[in-house]
Amino acid sequence: MTGFSKLFDDVGRLWSVYGEAYLRGVMNTLILAVVATVAGCVIGLVCGVLNTIPSTKSDSVFKRVILKAIRVIVRIYVEVFRGTPMVLQAVLIFYGCGFTYSVADIWTAAIIVVSINTGAYMAESVRGGIISIDPGQTEGAKAIGMTHVQTMRRVIMPQVLRNIIPQIGNNLIINIKDTSVMFVIGFVDFFATHRNIVGLNSKYFPSAVIEMVGYLTLTLLFSFLLRFVERKLDGNANYELVQDDSLTMTAGTYSHPKRGSNYDEQSKEYAGKLKKGGK
Repeated sequence: MTGFSKLFDDVGRLWSVYGEAYLRGVMNTLILAVVATVAGCVIGLVCGVLNTIPSTKSDSVFKRVILKAIRVIVRIYVEVFRGTPMVLQAVLIFYGCGFTYSVADIWTAAIIVVSINTGAYMAESVRGGIISIDPGQTEGAKAIGMTHVQTMRRVIMPQVLRNIIPQIGNNLIINIKDTSVMFVIGFVDFFATHRNIVGLNSKYFPSAVIEMVGYLTLTLLFSFLLRFVERKLDGNANYELVQDDSLTMTAGTYSHPKRGSNYDEQSKEYAGKLKKGGK
């Protein structure tokens, strides 16, 4: 218990002195993760759609060559950024593109790195989501005269976006943790704050405890939030059938409003009214 008491005391002292710095690191982490996830989703959406544009032998040679080139470029992009560590991507982009250690350049480089990395994963998620939609829906849309753009915008993409919501949430949670590698270019996020504070007082373990609790709190919070959004998008589990015909019950059966002892006479009278109304 003495060891735990000392740990709690050290954690309390660190928080009382550096609490504001930890919170600034948390805020920087959240801003970078959210902005980069949104940008990455846009990149992935564009790449996924471009990668699934149909091409047939009846198309012009120019169109087929352009589509083939687009698919090759998207494939190279996806394989390179999914197959290399983000920390190396950060180093190459930051130093290769001539960024400086100004605050604006560090933020710009960090957002670019995390965004394009997220976009590479989302491109495959979007492509898989589009492919998973029943081809009959595309054929039906074409049968009623929709163009490919209209079919994607009104029929396919609404379903794809709903299907990839879990993957978007997963990428957001991953980005909250993986932004920690941006310390190599001088980005001060939650993890970099921990490193700086440890360098000042050598309290590595108590500061690591604060980091663990902080990251776990953030990921759990966003996990619950994303599950809530998914449930809202799913809608109600059961729906009642709504019909304008007052004779139709929600179960889909018919019930005569005047059923009683003189049922036959009233049925004939009602049938006559229906015939007159039809005329």
